[in-house]
Amino acid sequence: MKQKLCAEALGSFLLFATVIGSGIMAEQLAGGNMAVALIGNTLATAAMLYVLIAMLAPPSGAHFNPAVSLVMHLRGELSAAELAGFVAVQLAAGIIGVWTAHAMFDLPILQSSHHLRGGPGQWLGEFVATFGLVITILITARHRPASVPASVALYIAAAYWFTSSTSFANPAITLARSLSETFAGIAPSSVPGFVLAQLAGALAAHFAARSVLG
Repeated sequence: MKQKLCAEALGSFLLFATVIGSGIMAEQLAGGNMAVALIGNTLATAAMLYVLIAMLAPPSGAHFNPAVSLVMHLRGELSAAELAGFVAVQLAAGIIGVWTAHAMFDLPILQSSHHLRGGPGQWLGEFVATFGLVITILITARHRPASVPASVALYIAAAYWFTSSTSFANPAITLARSLSETFAGIAPSSVPGFVLAQLAGALAAHFAARSVLG
């Protein structure tokens, strides 16, 4: 259990730092071109996901995401105690990752985002983003487990662009991003709607995967 929690903490720290840090760097270099900034944010996030899943899947399954951990609990792969531990370290280590990204770019450590994100279209985007992420993990893990790192990284790269919400797809990173007044931030008031949509998408993927996999 200690190894699993350490792996989840390490992965969440690096992933969340990458999302925020690459967003800051991309915005600074893009000269106001939001499309270019999103490309930079996308590539860095997808690349880091591949590395982290390849590196940390053996000890913990490389969730870094409470929605994924919840589904694994429902599938009997995590106990209730393990689920609680996973979610706690994902959130705590992820927030430290956000603060570290701020420090690297000489920004105030403690921030709160004012970037409002919400409405039916973006909530549907988060539902679809999380549904696709979870079902990608479940079906690929069954049929081509060695391809999970690439499949997840490529899915997230695509979902950054085809979903209206730019694919947060992760309740912990959604909350952590509310603590960053940067390119990747989300206002605290927008967090509940995103998280509810993410959990609904994850549960829908769980039941859809049962239909496909048995």
